Amino acid sequence: MKIGEKIKELRIYNGLTQQELADRCELSKGFISQVERDLTSPSIATLMDILESLGTNIKDFFNEQVEEKIVFKKDDIFSYENEELNHNIHWIVPNAQKNKMEPIILELLPNGKSKVEDPHDGEEFGYVLSGSVILHLGRRSFRVKKGETFYFRPTVAHYIENAAKSKSTVLWVATPPSF
Repeated sequence: MKIGEKIKELRIYNGLTQQELADRCELSKGFISQVERDLTSPSIATLMDILESLGTNIKDFFNEQVEEKIVFKKDDIFSYENEELNHNIHWIVPNAQKNKMEPIILELLPNGKSKVEDPHDGEEFGYVLSGSVILHLGRRSFRVKKGETFYFRPTVAHYIENAAKSKSTVLWVATPPSF
């Protein structure tokens, strides 16, 4: 956090000049200027005076809300190639494991498959973007083609595989995160 920059923003928001803020705090205009440019740091007592003059307090001043990222771009994607299972995973929302759901793009090369997931709480959803896959849920199997979806509660071991001769791609969302 740049303290000086934030003080300047608050001063401007309150419609004060550097001189007016300095007068309210019994400080010099030059000192306020140096603080705003982060050339000097005020003592805690002086910072409290400045913040009081700006209509806030230390707790609120330092309690920054981190802006939630909403849109993710290609540069945000993390990918992993699994040669043994013949698939690529693309985590399309970074650090999604801290969220309630985790979306991935799973590319299954011919004869590729996802790892077998044990039963767990939550729900899983998939949308086949290209090709077709076979969804295995315990002893049952379902063919899911391009444009079709699957949705299930993972109460049995499960995985998907590509039995086609070309790559298949699936948008897969799990809750809680498990990829």
